[in-house]
Amino acid sequence: MKLQKPKITTIDEMSLCCAIKNEVFSNISVSESTVEKGIIENTTIDSCIFRNIDFSNIEFNNVDLLDVIFENCDLSNKKFDNKLIQRVEFKNCKMLGSSFIDASIKNVLFESTMAKYINLSGSRIDNLKIVDSNFNESVFLETKINKVDFNNADFEKSEIMNTSLKDIDFSTCKISGIMTDNYSIKGMIINPFQSQDLVRILGVKFKD
Repeated sequence: MKLQKPKITTIDEMSLCCAIKNEVFSNISVSESTVEKGIIENTTIDSCIFRNIDFSNIEFNNVDLLDVIFENCDLSNKKFDNKLIQRVEFKNCKMLGSSFIDASIKNVLFESTMAKYINLSGSRIDNLKIVDSNFNESVFLETKINKVDFNNADFEKSEIMNTSLKDIDFSTCKISGIMTDNYSIKGMIINPFQSQDLVRILGVKFKD
């Protein structure tokens, strides 16, 4: 599956300000900026690159992401609920507990990213690639998924309910301990060694 890459052309280097409100934040590159406390709200981050940024003390409120690259950033516990996330790359990021509930996710890459407890419930996903990333205990409730590529992703103990996984290939992924239902797993693609992780969900027991 081929993703559309972020469309980033001319960009200016700058430091991250304490507050970005009610404006489009665009064509900017920010590297290793330190902000003691700040807020980004009611805005679209457009055509930007963030490298080595710890967003722990920066609040996101009503922020769309369009054509953005995050590299080596900490976005843990950030909320992008009900927002547009389009042509965005998260590379080697920390995203523990980040929330994308009811978001529109299009052409998004998670690569070498720690995304335990991430919540994608109710989101609409179209062209998503997850590579070498930890989605342990993630949540997919009533998520609409179209065109995804999972390669060496860890979904152990994740909750996947009322979410069709038909024709989605999990054969290179870890899925032990997932909580799911018959509707969700119908037609998903697995390797032979993963079958025991799913048959228990159907109430089947293995005899030693």
